[in-house]
Amino acid sequence: MASKSSSGGAEWERFDSRQRLVRYFLILGVLVVLAVSWRSMDINYTYVASAPREVMDLLTRMYPPNVTYTNEIVGPLLETINISILGTALAIVMALPVAFLSASNTTPNRWTYLLGKFIVSFTRSVNVIIWALIFVVLFGPGALAGVLAIAVRSVGFTAKLLGEAIEEIDRGPVEAISATGASTLQTFIYGIAPQIKPAFISVATFRWDINVRASTIIGFVGAGGIGVALQTNINYFKWDAVLTILIAILGIVLVSEGVSAYLRGKVS
Repeated sequence: MASKSSSGGAEWERFDSRQRLVRYFLILGVLVVLAVSWRSMDINYTYVASAPREVMDLLTRMYPPNVTYTNEIVGPLLETINISILGTALAIVMALPVAFLSASNTTPNRWTYLLGKFIVSFTRSVNVIIWALIFVVLFGPGALAGVLAIAVRSVGFTAKLLGEAIEEIDRGPVEAISATGASTLQTFIYGIAPQIKPAFISVATFRWDINVRASTIIGFVGAGGIGVALQTNINYFKWDAVLTILIAILGIVLVSEGVSAYLRGKVS
């Protein structure tokens, strides 16, 4: 909006008086919501005040880490990595058809498009811990429940990004291959797959990196991995062993990040 300055010229203003007033009320509304939310939490400030002392006490109990416990967590660590790998692989298998259903240029009709979008939204909206609880009830505690929880939770994320990559492909090669009488499978293999290959590798490695982290915590509900050992030692107050496990978890997370970044760099 333009208004006159003291020198008689026009001075540009981004918002007029009405727009500024609306923005002030919006900011005030946000502050009120934050204040009400904070009050509704009913925080015990006595515990907050004593938190630094409790943290120092906990660190004192943890240090030094129990190095002799390292041999006992090798198996759970390997199980954690296996859960993340198998869960990611299964997620990719399940996500591919969902990605084609949720992509507007490859879905057969409107209903399949809506079905694909529903699967993407539903699997992403439920936390991996909830999926782990469900599969522990269905299949019992152990790595199988963890693999299925990781896989189902990853379907929405993987299908969404692959679906977006499919929607951005060049239709020229696809139409040219279809014109030769190629089947739907052949059209996918020679017309679509080469175009989404970089996105596929990037999404798969990135999701595996995320799943490594998720695999370290699902053990808290009995879904296998290093989380089981972590929960057990916390329950028995073996804080030096807890620190050893946390260091090990940090190590595998850093390694997974490095591997994921390297592979994504190769295809970018």
